Amino acid sequence: MLTIQEIYQNLPHRFPFLFIDRVLEIVEGEYLKALKNVTVNEAFFVGHLPHFTVMPGALIIEVIAQASLLLASTHPHWKSQVTQAVAGDSVSFLAGVNHARFKSPVTPGDQLIIEVKPLHIRSSLAKCAGQVFVDGKLVAEAEIMCVSKKVR
Repeated sequence: MLTIQEIYQNLPHRFPFLFIDRVLEIVEGEYLKALKNVTVNEAFFVGHLPHFTVMPGALIIEVIAQASLLLASTHPHWKSQVTQAVAGDSVSFLAGVNHARFKSPVTPGDQLIIEVKPLHIRSSLAKCAGQVFVDGKLVAEAEIMCVSKKVR
């Protein structure tokens, strides 16, 4: 398990754009299971379909991307990249999304369980397959590609 403090050490994201609340399970470089609590006071609910509060699909993809980056951060090829990103020497970007599917809407009160597995992890590139579940039901899935680039 990783607490929010440990997540801060491995992801450069901060409020209001950090979407991972806790890592429930992790097998370094092989598998990660994370949690995101969806609450009605999330900033995106104010302007996104205000009469039907549903989490935007792009943010569900971002949740998968953040979980993928956390998983990649445990892989030997990426450990130094992530350390540099948190220090501000490099930055990680979402570089691609493939096979994204949304099966059911995500609404306030839902608890997202995100599961990611690596497809390819190299020195500055990570490609992962992710699935998002609510109450054991698949609500979204996608393949995510992230890259890390030096900024200095």
